[in-house]
Amino acid sequence: MSDDLGLFTEPDVHPDDRQRRPKGKAAVAARRAKVRRKRTILWVVVALVLGLGGVGAYYGYQTLSGIGSFEDFAGAGDTDVVVEVKDGDTVSAIATTLKDQGVTASARAFTEAGKTDARVTAIQPGFYLMKTKMSGEAAVGRMIDPKTKITPLEVKGGNVLHDITGGDGKVTKGILSMLSDASCVELDGVKKCVTPEELRTAAETADPVALGVPDWAVADVNKAEKAHRLEGLIAPGLYQLKPGATAVELLNSVITTSVTRLQSYGVVTGGKGSGFRPYELLTIASLVEKEGLTKDFGKVARVIYNRLAVKQILQLDSTVNYKLDKPNIRTSDADRDAAGPYNTYSTESKGLTPTPIGSPGREAVQAAVNPEPGKWMFFVKCQKDGTSCFNETNAEHDKAVAKAIEEGVF
Repeated sequence: MSDDLGLFTEPDVHPDDRQRRPKGKAAVAARRAKVRRKRTILWVVVALVLGLGGVGAYYGYQTLSGIGSFEDFAGAGDTDVVVEVKDGDTVSAIATTLKDQGVTASARAFTEAGKTDARVTAIQPGFYLMKTKMSGEAAVGRMIDPKTKITPLEVKGGNVLHDITGGDGKVTKGILSMLSDASCVELDGVKKCVTPEELRTAAETADPVALGVPDWAVADVNKAEKAHRLEGLIAPGLYQLKPGATAVELLNSVITTSVTRLQSYGVVTGGKGSGFRPYELLTIASLVEKEGLTKDFGKVARVIYNRLAVKQILQLDSTVNYKLDKPNIRTSDADRDAAGPYNTYSTESKGLTPTPIGSPGREAVQAAVNPEPGKWMFFVKCQKDGTSCFNETNAEHDKAVAKAIEEGVF
């Protein structure tokens, strides 16, 4: 061992000093006492080094393990800011997002404040209206408040793009109007929305690819009338919308999410043996959605398949009313006599409509992809709950219609 400090060896001394040293037992005792003093000094030094190292290690452990102080703002915050919680985000991921967007001073300010509230672990994906420079406690309280989450767009089966006016004059908002409502957000006292007109203009004139239209639908969308070209591409479900997005960005977000859903239902791969293209299957699904109860979807789809196979007109009231923007399932003689590509009573409009006539859901798409086996060529609502009766011949169909009228079904 090196003895650079001179703790184990005697320092150099002058010869005359050696002569004055004690001799014999006294000399031995003196040397031993000196060595003991040096060793005592050595162990004191070692203890000090180890002690200081331990303190450093302790504080290092504190830093790595999260023990100790952390940055935190005071109060309920300053200006409004929108924060997104993505699908699969953990509490720590949410905390990091809040810190990055200036909501909290540190991620730990949020995680520490939320340790005692189980609701923090149940925060759902979506957009939340928060404020900058919030304390961790204030941020937790605001995140778990249901009113903080921006209401998503909800599309239901059969919804159409445009508003529909009923016979009583009541207006049922279409998807574009609902999308406009859902886009609204108030930031620092100023309310901002994308208007239905802006959405309609984007839907009718923007590049379909920029709107999120998939490659299997682009050609059909380009051929369709502008007002109807995006019909059917927005499936039922909830859509989280980013406040402040443009009309094109909103439509792209919704359609991209919808296409993922539609493809998972089998609209692209599931109908390969059907003889129909994906866009045609989407159109069939929209007719199924409009014409029957869910329990009858498979049979309704089969009637459509059977009629198309022999090039027989479909004769569906729902297609006539779609063009008229009417909610009723029944049509008048004048309506059915009017010409047009959506009038499936017209001999000039054999085959499918140019576009879907509404938003088909999972069950309707799956029925279109895999219709129930059967030889039915006709169906009519025959029970007051909406259940349909299916028949193979026109004579059987006429009897079912007469009975339904007699029983007051329609």
